Amino acid sequence: MSGVIRLDEEAMRTAESRIPQLAAKAGQAAYLRATSNQAITLVMKSATGQLVLRKAGGRDTIVIKNLPASTPVRVGTVLFRTIDPSKNAPTR
Repeated sequence: MSGVIRLDEEAMRTAESRIPQLAAKAGQAAYLRATSNQAITLVMKSATGQLVLRKAGGRDTIVIKNLPASTPVRVGTVLFRTIDPSKNAPTR
């Protein structure tokens, strides 16, 4: 397979350390592309914890509703969803 670049451990760590930075740049670019189009309406969570509707190039913002505060958990905690016995379990 020509064209495959073999990386040593240090090069791999360096490349992996850039993933958060590249993801942030990609998210910002996608947001700018979406808000630059006058025909697109965005529904998203704002930094203040609200569900908002943005249109007209990102200038008009309508609050749809306030979202409940997130529940802090420790790293590694496993959460399980339980089914209330008074409700019917979904059938397949």
